[in-house]
Amino acid sequence: MRILIVLTSHDRLGDTGKKTGCWFDEFATPYYIFKDAGIVLTLASPDGGQPPVDPRSEWPEAETEATIRFRRDGHAQAEFANTRTLSSISARDHDAAFYPGGHGPLWDLANDPHSIALIETMAGTGHPLALVCHGPGALRYTMASNGLPLVAGKSVTGFSNLEEAAIELTDVVPFLVEDMLRNNGGNYSRKEKWQPYAVSDGDLITGQNPASSEAVANALLDRLGIKAQTRKLVTSRLGAPE
Repeated sequence: MRILIVLTSHDRLGDTGKKTGCWFDEFATPYYIFKDAGIVLTLASPDGGQPPVDPRSEWPEAETEATIRFRRDGHAQAEFANTRTLSSISARDHDAAFYPGGHGPLWDLANDPHSIALIETMAGTGHPLALVCHGPGALRYTMASNGLPLVAGKSVTGFSNLEEAAIELTDVVPFLVEDMLRNNGGNYSRKEKWQPYAVSDGDLITGQNPASSEAVANALLDRLGIKAQTRKLVTSRLGAPE
């Protein structure tokens, strides 16, 4: 079993002069859930090489058991530093794809033609897709085989307008994930701010915020038929993400 993890290459938070990228634990927790379940992982990004990490996700208060484990894991760090370019990736070589969040994807993955083609191919061939927090932003321009937006008529979630407002980035981001999903015909739902929440609709799995990354990763394993007892052992070692 092979899962593709697609990471952002974008590191600028609009015109603020601040940095962004992927949200560290949204990558690290699923990475170890998948690895410990015996999944073979491919890491890719638009530019290849080392993806940027949102500096806020490396603050002590954002630390989790998975991020601590990653810091001590030389192999994991080497994999992360050497992601493949998205243009070199074939959808047919993978059983599923996972998109972590962080604000970076709103600027690059949402518009990246290789990401769009990859998602559309996987969705059209019955391969599961899982996206968390701002990761669902990568669905913005994806279309289903019927010519409608890929999320049209599907139950979805993603970073909420209330959460974006709470971190005062509503006027900074190029679009709001919640609004995009609704405007594309998705049946959007959410929980209260910062509460774990994942939604599965067939092969499409989405999570609301950073706290949802574990639930999204486990839902993807469910869809792939990975045994529950394996997943339970992994979760107990990692603990719950913040």
